[in-house]
Amino acid sequence: STIVCGDSHTSTHGAFGAVAFGIGTSEVEMVFATQCILQPRPKTMRITVDGRLGSGVTSKDMALYIIAQLGTGGATGYFVEYAGDAVRALSMEQRMTLCNLSIEMGARGGMVAPDQTTFDYLKGREFAPSGKEWDEAVAYWRTLPSDDDAVYDCEVRFDAADIEPRVTYGTNPGMGIGISEPVPLPPDDAAARLSFEKALAYMGFRQGESLEGQKVDYVFLGSCTNGRIEDFRAFASYVKGRRKHPDVTAWLVPGSWKVRRQISEEGLDKVLEEAGFEIRQPGCSACLAMNDDKVPAGCLSVSTSNRNFEGRQGPGARTVLAGPLVAAAAAVHGVITDPRKS
Repeated sequence: STIVCGDSHTSTHGAFGAVAFGIGTSEVEMVFATQCILQPRPKTMRITVDGRLGSGVTSKDMALYIIAQLGTGGATGYFVEYAGDAVRALSMEQRMTLCNLSIEMGARGGMVAPDQTTFDYLKGREFAPSGKEWDEAVAYWRTLPSDDDAVYDCEVRFDAADIEPRVTYGTNPGMGIGISEPVPLPPDDAAARLSFEKALAYMGFRQGESLEGQKVDYVFLGSCTNGRIEDFRAFASYVKGRRKHPDVTAWLVPGSWKVRRQISEEGLDKVLEEAGFEIRQPGCSACLAMNDDKVPAGCLSVSTSNRNFEGRQGPGARTVLAGPLVAAAAAVHGVITDPRKS
């Protein structure tokens, strides 16, 4: 299927093998009127991640790693297909997170070819075919993956062993480091250096320093990147038996009412409540400072959302992007913490 929507993170649907991308309002009008859309054909890029992710490393960390390697414009003009053993090992929800962030490196969209993981996830769902129609659908879906001899305009390869929990230090998703790494030195290019120094000044960080131990004021778990049930399971698994740090304000926001119901059905709400957390009403919330969910100026937020631009979570707010485990560790310890160590 081709799926379009007036939201750049429509690329999330690429996890199901769909060609999914965001469009503008005039294009939405075109689709409503004709069920067609005129688009230039994008170039193709395959990003292969070999090996296996380490313990405590999530698909969010994989995505932030790839964006840091390629840059926020590294996939501009391309539609990305993710491949490799590390990608195949991801659950559907983890694949959604990976595809969701494709847009943050400039890609038109991102996708993972459908496989048995896809079919197992879809089977029995409300709008999925059933009986003979299901068998026919799966038989067709199995024809969709790229041919073994497919040629891409660009091929990029990474090793999953090089990926650790990630955090951002600047004001775009590409300004990220492994949690054990120091803030890097500025680039040589004069214009890039100016932008780099401006970002560090806004965030209040210095080159060469570690982000581990930085005081955290807010933690946000949610958004279309990390507001799914598996994200809440991961967060709850870390905080179980612990307590939220008294100096941290934590906003835990399910991505939908269905996720909210699952949280209750699985008893995760009780685990979170016992640890001092509160589940908020589903929605976009602090991802883009919607309604009253704004991080105050100067405060540092560890956020599982997708963007960390100046003012994204509130005027003057400072945002560190991370995965749900890093967010959980920050909420418990009150400082940026490697979840593998604690």
